[in-house]
Amino acid sequence: MTNVEKLKSLLENEVLPDLESVIDSIFQDIKDGQEISIGEREELEELQDMHKECRDILVEIEAKEIEEDEAKELLDELLEAISH
Repeated sequence: MTNVEKLKSLLENEVLPDLESVIDSIFQDIKDGQEISIGEREELEELQDMHKECRDILVEIEAKEIEEDEAKELLDELLEAISH
C-alpha cells in the first residue's frame, strides 16, 4: 500500500469520522439548548477547519495531485496527532 493510499484510508476511516462525531456532538449540545463557551466555539471552529483541510486533501488525492513524499509527511503528522 502506498503512502497516498494509507493517507486516504486514514482520513476516510478514522480522522474524518472522528472529527464529524465530535462536531455533531457539539451541535447536538447547542440544539439541546446548552450554552457553549468561547473556548468551545473556538474548538468547534478549529475542528471545522481541520475537517475542511482533510476533505481538501482527499480531493487532491482523487485528482492525483499529492506526491508520495508529501503523503508520507501528512501521514506522519496525522499519526503523531492521533497518538497524542
